[in-house]
Amino acid sequence: MKKILNDPFHYVDELLEGLVAAHPEFYRRTGIGGRVIARPGEARPGKVGIVTGGGSGHLPVFTGYVGKGLLDACAVGDVFASPSVDQMADAIRVANGGAGVLRLYGNYGGDIMNFDMAGDIVEMEDISTTTVLLTDDVASAPPAEAEKRRGVAGMVYAFKIAGAAAETGADLGEVTRIAQKAADAVRSTGVALTPCIVPQAGKPTFSIAEDEMEIGMGIHGEPGVRVGKLEPADRIAGEMIDMILKDRPIRPGDRISPLVNSLGATPPEELYILYRTVKQRIEAAGGEIVMPLVGRYATSMEMVGVSFTFCWLDEELETYLKAPAECAFWRV
Repeated sequence: MKKILNDPFHYVDELLEGLVAAHPEFYRRTGIGGRVIARPGEARPGKVGIVTGGGSGHLPVFTGYVGKGLLDACAVGDVFASPSVDQMADAIRVANGGAGVLRLYGNYGGDIMNFDMAGDIVEMEDISTTTVLLTDDVASAPPAEAEKRRGVAGMVYAFKIAGAAAETGADLGEVTRIAQKAADAVRSTGVALTPCIVPQAGKPTFSIAEDEMEIGMGIHGEPGVRVGKLEPADRIAGEMIDMILKDRPIRPGDRISPLVNSLGATPPEELYILYRTVKQRIEAAGGEIVMPLVGRYATSMEMVGVSFTFCWLDEELETYLKAPAECAFWRV
């Protein structure tokens, strides 16, 4: 393992210390063991709080999207590991301004179990909560079992859209409705060229030959749909787009925000090579592109690879997507 770190078992706490030191205008540490990242100051009275949580190793997801017009708090686990029940309950408490709290996160078993238990705990403290799960990874289950799909980079859109709705003063039911609508509007898939190394494990999460790629690979190394020889960028992009459009075709006039996302080590130059094909395919199908995103929005440590997310927009979702928001990693 070749990484810039001290003790692997202090990796997460030291990164959080550095994150807060670098960006105190956006983040503060609180909760058990300092494993909750929240906005500076107290929760805004009367505003619906939005919390997420998950394992470290995916910056800017999850922690980075705490900010105005986005999330209020995030519970932080070890690399690729769920936060504890108590950490999630602390995140809910710090986000509560008296109007209830939305739990908005990816469809992973450990996160679901712990967030459900945390919700039960805070309900006894008279904090109302709701849940919306992201299930946007089309490679992880067929359409008939869409509820089993993993949540990946589509949560970036859900954070942004739900966060904008909460800033307007909408109540918990309305913010939850909009968050679910955003979650239903996104489809994603990815391709991995190399594994990554979890610091505490000290070895790659999976193995793949130097001349191979894996289509549909999950952000924690979950198996994809096929392993094959590395192909030119246009063919990789075409296959990924085919997977998304097979699940939800583009109709003439559809307004779509596409996200071309580095999984960690893929440089911006290669993302823009891929974006060419994304733009061509959307427009060839009669779609209109709105606010394209190209960069590192949801990573998997130092994995070489990319994910595509398409978000289908109507007037309501587009308004919230374009509303002002700011964190250390994204400004609208």
